[in-house]
Amino acid sequence: MKVAIAQLTSTLDKEQNLQKALAHVAKAKAAGADMVLFPEMYSAAATPKSGVRPSDVAEPLDGPFVSALGEAAREHAIYVICGVFETIAGDQDRAYNTTVFFNRSGELIHTYRKTHLYDAFSYIESDFIAAGESPYQVVDTEFGKIGLIVCYEVRFPEIARQFALQGADVLLVPAGWVAGAMKEDHWETLVRTRAIENTMFVCAADQVGNIFAGRSMIVDPMGVVVASAGEEETLLVAEIDLERIQRVRQKLPSVANRRPELYTR
Repeated sequence: MKVAIAQLTSTLDKEQNLQKALAHVAKAKAAGADMVLFPEMYSAAATPKSGVRPSDVAEPLDGPFVSALGEAAREHAIYVICGVFETIAGDQDRAYNTTVFFNRSGELIHTYRKTHLYDAFSYIESDFIAAGESPYQVVDTEFGKIGLIVCYEVRFPEIARQFALQGADVLLVPAGWVAGAMKEDHWETLVRTRAIENTMFVCAADQVGNIFAGRSMIVDPMGVVVASAGEEETLLVAEIDLERIQRVRQKLPSVANRRPELYTR
């Protein structure tokens, strides 16, 4: 399985962002990728500091941005995963922070509305984003089971563990990880930790530019960074050896060795 991560800068111009996304879908396919992962909130760079609210640029899931991604997935026969702002009926002030997941046929097979909002480091995401109530469910693909969390949720080990207990082989982490003191160090440490403790591949796609850190990466089940990016826009492509998952789990059966009967909340 070959995975591509499109580490890109989003702008307030949705059409510009879309055209860049479509170009990177084609580029990922040309590189032999089976799947391309875009960052969180990629559809538009709407933040409090931008003066544009996510609800101002949000669209329904059958809107032009998401529909075009689905068509690109079908045209290029590639899985496409991307973060967008989704309209909430009856709520003019907030939007959902949603990740859409298309298969090779362009079918929208999974949507995930971010459930743990980034109310931390003096930033209150819940002022303009509504928390989703999406269950944590793996997505079955031809390559195996895939889990999906968003950005800040990498700080919650219990979410990734839920996917591990469902047999997930790969965890996808679209993100808009903000740069700052200790933040880049936290990012790499947390992404690698989620891979190690759950013995799964983790593919983490961060925005870059504006306020974001970049440093997207693909990490194997032993915590080895297979591929990583810096502070510029790039398409990161790497081969994932799915058989390595089972080899690692034979050597390190930490998930299987759990004793949940002894745990307390």
